[in-house]
Amino acid sequence: MKKTIINKIVSTFTSTILLAGVCELGLAFVPPAINLARAQQAASAATEPTPKVVEISAKKFEFTPAQITLKKGEPVILRLSSSDRVHGFMSKPLKIDTDIAAGKTTDVEVTPDSAGDFTIICDHYCGTGHGNMKMKVSVVE
Repeated sequence: MKKTIINKIVSTFTSTILLAGVCELGLAFVPPAINLARAQQAASAATEPTPKVVEISAKKFEFTPAQITLKKGEPVILRLSSSDRVHGFMSKPLKIDTDIAAGKTTDVEVTPDSAGDFTIICDHYCGTGHGNMKMKVSVVE
């Protein structure tokens, strides 16, 4: 009877050690797999082109430049600034709607998804010439 109990204890103990060894061996390969995934992410990020930056300034009644050309599907950062007051910068088709605070820079990332000519307007009233404060964005294939 004592031998049976001892055999069960030894068998259980051996199984536990064996299972622990298998788990440890399996975990030994997890960190390299995680590091490999991180390396692959870093490599793909490094191969993606840095978006082109287009600087646009706003002041009463005008955007400068008054027209820009973008490529369909190509991400671009529009770097917006205003020297005189808060202006709006809005185009529903391009999915842009932001404010340009005076003395600050606002970056807007846009990736045009269709070709055509689009108008961006200032949607904050800035005086009697406000209705003509717009710029043209041409998106080409």
